[in-house]
Amino acid sequence: MGLAIANANTPVAQPLATMQRINRNEDMRRLRELVREHAVKQIVVGLPLKLDGTRGDMAVEAERFARRVRKQLGLPVELVDERLTSWEAERLLEETQGRFLHAEKSGGRKPKKASARATVDAMAAAVILKDYLKRQEQLAEPR
Repeated sequence: MGLAIANANTPVAQPLATMQRINRNEDMRRLRELVREHAVKQIVVGLPLKLDGTRGDMAVEAERFARRVRKQLGLPVELVDERLTSWEAERLLEETQGRFLHAEKSGGRKPKKASARATVDAMAAAVILKDYLKRQEQLAEPR
């Protein structure tokens, strides 16, 4: 499960980490710990809709997870369409990797290696959060 965070003062989404799912109780315990550590005020959960916009088994599970988080952590939880976010995350990581490779050839430090899937999941979480923040900003603009 990819995790991202944004500060209310400077709402820029940043990948935070990935969390391996263990079981419901342990997952909630670790989420509660992260919420406390980062003073989280709201949670955004990706909703994995099918490309045609319909809900499948994964979307139903995400909705169930969101309800559990809301109930157990006592925070507002928003579901956000996550279609194509992994694709966008992979594209962003390729761009970043290209900049790192250029910096390495120019004498910069080599980036630490991490699990590719975990990195994509955390970046996808940041994309989902960025989309949510952008939508909230648009809704707040006077018309």
